[in-house]
Amino acid sequence: MTIYQVLPRLYGNRHTTGIQGGTIRQNGCGKMLDFSLKALRALRGQGYTHIWYTGLLEHATQTVYPDIAPDNPDIVKGKAGSPYAVKDYYDIDPDLARRVADRRAEFCELLARSHKAGLKVIMDFVPNHVARHYVSDAAPQGVRPLGADDDTALHFSPDNNFYYCPDETLRIGSYTESPARASGNDVFHAHPTPDDWYETCKLNYGGMSPQSSTWQKMTDILLYWAEQGVDGFRCDMAEMVPVSFWHHAIAAVLSRHPHVRFIAEVYNPQLYRDYIRHGGFHYLYDKAGFYDTLRAVVAGGQSTQSIPSVWQSTDDIRPHMLYFLENHDEQRLASPFFASAPQAGRPAMAVAALMGTGPLMVYSGQEIGERGMTAEGYSGQDGRTSIFDYWAYPFCRKLAGREALTPEEEALREWYTSLLQLRRKLRGTPFYDLMYANPALTRQYAFLRGEGRETRLIVANFHGEEVRLTVRLPRHAVSFLHLPYAASHYTIAVPAHDYAVLTLKNPLR
Repeated sequence: MTIYQVLPRLYGNRHTTGIQGGTIRQNGCGKMLDFSLKALRALRGQGYTHIWYTGLLEHATQTVYPDIAPDNPDIVKGKAGSPYAVKDYYDIDPDLARRVADRRAEFCELLARSHKAGLKVIMDFVPNHVARHYVSDAAPQGVRPLGADDDTALHFSPDNNFYYCPDETLRIGSYTESPARASGNDVFHAHPTPDDWYETCKLNYGGMSPQSSTWQKMTDILLYWAEQGVDGFRCDMAEMVPVSFWHHAIAAVLSRHPHVRFIAEVYNPQLYRDYIRHGGFHYLYDKAGFYDTLRAVVAGGQSTQSIPSVWQSTDDIRPHMLYFLENHDEQRLASPFFASAPQAGRPAMAVAALMGTGPLMVYSGQEIGERGMTAEGYSGQDGRTSIFDYWAYPFCRKLAGREALTPEEEALREWYTSLLQLRRKLRGTPFYDLMYANPALTRQYAFLRGEGRETRLIVANFHGEEVRLTVRLPRHAVSFLHLPYAASHYTIAVPAHDYAVLTLKNPLR
């Protein structure tokens, strides 16, 4: 599984200029129809197997549409709003439709084009919180609205969908809510700060039973989209929802749609195994270990000798760990906050792509070196690509084929394509870490992939200069990988901020 994450709101935007904090009319917005069959086939040809369309579900926004209940702008972050303040779990975001009334049909067409191009489709599932003004006008007949049957006089009830603060009123600007509901990041009082997820309210899974209202409603939402043909769900902040719910919900979906895959955003390593083995997730973000360590090696000069202990800590579940160096939450790899330049991030990307046996994710624009250094409005100049604002990004116009890539951008994308092609060749082959046998390596990372006569020695060079080095192969590697030769050392030249591959050959021939 090699995932391409992309925000449709940004990808197809035809505007060439942006105004800080601008409206959709001023700054434009991409549409689902902008993902042509040609563009999707190109992504498949570059090595991607899945595409994660981020922000498909209708969410709170400051843009007003006819026949859609408007949101109070004081509880919307940014003009466009956060895709993670979902306003209707059963509907598609109107921003993404060429014709708002046809947004469901345009989504079905996008799904069909993606599948025709050979890509499986992942969408967000946001189970922990919803927009404060959640109103579903697209739910199937008979579905009770969230909170419709709650006893709001109780702080907690296993039958409630929300947590309440009786006798307290939430006031944010002109927005008032009485009784106040708990905010999405577990603020169980009526006074969230600007840094809290005040634009959302937390869902209550405290019933701890498949028969509880919240469990049933959220499971039905997953089943609904699986039946539409969605191939997988990236589950936002999954660790804030009880693992017992996931055990129930994932099993319910897989019993009808066994091909569907579930990816969890879980940051606590102590919970990893529980969310895989009991919860039923296929894959977890490896952020707290793998991402953080590679970032420290790239940006902080930490020794590459720190990498082995990271993968060893999850060795028993490593096929379930999803590796990435960028996503919508993190700073761009090429930004001054991370690698500072696209080339400086290449060795870390090579390690993520080639050493792992689980999924890999690339964030749209990463493959041409997007730096994320514009101040769009709600999102400041922070090295990230905004998920809150309407904005016209040059990298999006280039990826959509409306502007030409620079020679440097074209070369970087070709580098990524070559890397993903090698990753595909290595699929299913054994991995062997060589760092314990090469303690002098502190800015290079060496490992083996394959076995027998198909074994490759791979070295990633985090140094800014080309190196020529000798890598020692321990005797155990020879027996473990069934190598038909017994050379103990190999010399390899590795370009600056890059990787090199040496196919091992019998030294006696």
